Amino acid sequence: MILYNRLQFAFTITFHYLFPQLTMGLSLMIVYFKWKFLQTQNEDYNHASKFWMKIFALNFTMGVVTGIPMEFQFGTNWAKFSELTGGIIGQTLAMEGMFSFFLESSFLGMFLFGEKLLGHKLHFLSGLMVFIGSWASGFLIIATHSWMQHPVGYEILENGKFVLNNFSSLFSNPWLWPSYLHNQAASLVTSSFFVASIGAFYLLSDRHSKFGKIFVKSGVIFGAISSVMLAFPTGDLAAKNVVKYQPAAFAGMEGIFKTEKGGSEIILIGQPDMENKKLDNKIAVPNVLSFLTYQRWDAEIKGLNEFDQSLHPTNVPGLYYSYHIMVGLGTIFIGIMVLGALLLWRNKLYQTKWLLWIIMFMIPFPYIANTAGWYTAELGRQPWLVYNLMRMVDGVSPTVSSGNTLFTFLGFVGLYILLGLLFLMLVLKIIRKGPETTVALT
Repeated sequence: MILYNRLQFAFTITFHYLFPQLTMGLSLMIVYFKWKFLQTQNEDYNHASKFWMKIFALNFTMGVVTGIPMEFQFGTNWAKFSELTGGIIGQTLAMEGMFSFFLESSFLGMFLFGEKLLGHKLHFLSGLMVFIGSWASGFLIIATHSWMQHPVGYEILENGKFVLNNFSSLFSNPWLWPSYLHNQAASLVTSSFFVASIGAFYLLSDRHSKFGKIFVKSGVIFGAISSVMLAFPTGDLAAKNVVKYQPAAFAGMEGIFKTEKGGSEIILIGQPDMENKKLDNKIAVPNVLSFLTYQRWDAEIKGLNEFDQSLHPTNVPGLYYSYHIMVGLGTIFIGIMVLGALLLWRNKLYQTKWLLWIIMFMIPFPYIANTAGWYTAELGRQPWLVYNLMRMVDGVSPTVSSGNTLFTFLGFVGLYILLGLLFLMLVLKIIRKGPETTVALT
């Protein structure tokens, strides 16, 4: 029964997060476009902000529609988990819904429809509040997730329920800030590539060229900064948290089956062989992992052989591959965006068509990298729902049959495919039309 529950939640949350990862980063870029207009009085930046807010609104709507069923699954599929931990995770989830969501949605309507009534400065303020709401929403969700990864400030009652004994510890959790900043940098990478890709499409097709240049320039600048931040310092800090608090998960991520004396190599390529507890066909660089982790070439990193089998991640190959997909794509993102920034600085980017083609076709890969990153976090925590405190099997609903779960899972797959196709049709329609060029306010 637990398999279908896990598959259903994995599918719904994977599909759902396709939308917030764009809206969080895009909200910052929309604020930038509106601020740029206020500074320069160039109407093109104002039109750019309103164009991207349309796509933001569509993403936001899809995020809400796909997020509500996911919340209900806490009560239907994971009722025992909700019963025992609701006193803790319910607080941050309620704050996200009551404060961040309503802040974001209210000011979104003002930005979309209130430009004439508000004037440009208040219109900018409404966009800023949308940005604050979206990033606060992400913060509260990741605060919940961080408690599951590294539980703090709790006590367990005689009936087995978890309760908070220190509310502030939820927000001073050492797992929280590195995870949050890493996630927001990843969201910015997604939005940067999305904006730059549409700009590259306009330039290559010789349509809306002045907006194409704005989108490519802005996307490359934001992308270069955020992709570097994705690796350092945010990625470095997040990885060191895993080393400190989930060492078995770190060993699985890196494919370290046996503890190596004198320093650990970093694996570039390899395939986990679970039967023989080793990596096949590996390409590795000696001692680099030890240096990156502890700043010492000879530092020892524990392998999976150091931990009891019951503490090993449930799916080591899945964890290993998702982590390496994330890291590999992140490295490619840095190369593309830094090269784009260099060519932009030398006034050659708009004429370098081969790079514009690359940027245009890169649009799905930040989504893949973000998904792989979240799979790394979730697969690394398993078999635990709450790390070292509650296992997956102890959190499922005892009264929901596997047949019911499979039926609803298949229903979600069919419905979300239809929603996804509708979403793509609407986004492509907005992109084909391009930014409005009529002056809405003088």
